[in-house]
Amino acid sequence: MERRHLLRAAATAALAASMAAPAFAQQRDKVTLLLNWYVYSEHAPFFIGKERGFYADEGIDLDIQEGRGSAVSIQAVAANSATFGYVDVPTMIKAATKGAPVKAVGVALQVSPMSVMGLAEKNIKTPKDIIGKTVAMTPGDSMSQIWPLFLKKTGLQEGQYKVVSGDAQTKLNAVIHGQADLLLGYLMDQNIKVQDATKKPVQVIRFADYGVNLISSGIVAHKDTLANKGDLVRRFMRATTRAFEATEKEPEAAIDAMLKANSKAGQRDTLIIGIKLTTPLYHTADTQKLRPLRASMKDIDESLDLLVQYGGLDAAQRGKAEDWVTNDFLPQ
Repeated sequence: MERRHLLRAAATAALAASMAAPAFAQQRDKVTLLLNWYVYSEHAPFFIGKERGFYADEGIDLDIQEGRGSAVSIQAVAANSATFGYVDVPTMIKAATKGAPVKAVGVALQVSPMSVMGLAEKNIKTPKDIIGKTVAMTPGDSMSQIWPLFLKKTGLQEGQYKVVSGDAQTKLNAVIHGQADLLLGYLMDQNIKVQDATKKPVQVIRFADYGVNLISSGIVAHKDTLANKGDLVRRFMRATTRAFEATEKEPEAAIDAMLKANSKAGQRDTLIIGIKLTTPLYHTADTQKLRPLRASMKDIDESLDLLVQYGGLDAAQRGKAEDWVTNDFLPQ
């Protein structure tokens, strides 16, 4: 009888302990997030979210992996090699029209970072100042495809400037070494690299300031994941939303968390400049009062129109905004 009481007491104690312990503490879901590129300032939110336990709070064991381009990361998500991808959403849309079973569950950069930039000493402050100058660009990349619309919106003609063509590093070198006055780049990336290399300030002319806005980076998942693991997606996006909010409030802390996890990500001061240039891109006029990652379908539709006109998207495959992006897994 006494042994029975002891066993019952032990079972009761074990049950109480299991109820007291958070369910997520018992077993967390392993989740892989594949970035679009090597770690740099734009990726800081994921690291502060992991450091502060936002993902652990949601029962997620997050593994953040560096990528080698949005197209490659999209392929990995489509093949279920990664749970989520942080990629260029227009690139994902074009891949999805060709059969990739992926969809965006949040748009991080809702204002385009695309810009034309050069050393401030060149005194190129407005589009008309580009006349007679030399612009470095990479043929076929997203920025060069949207460039004709920027010209149209600003009244510039192709014959009014010269072009130097090359890959990403060639563009940088051309401006750094004076072979070009300007380059097409992202305002939180190439301009900082030019500034670091030359120790001189850089002037940036944003496409978005002249009515050319194309959504940029966001989080994508396999459609099977959305259909079969909706709760996991909601938990991941809840944690990620908190992470982006923390980054908006404490950009330096977000960079410190990233450097703690990856000391080779860059120089702290430079990365802080980068993230402070990035956070204003989290919202458009339509989403200013909303939490990060929640996109306006009007903004998505406008981006689809641009992709059809200038980005190589077949008009017959354009579809609706809701075909490519959903807010359904985001917290209110």
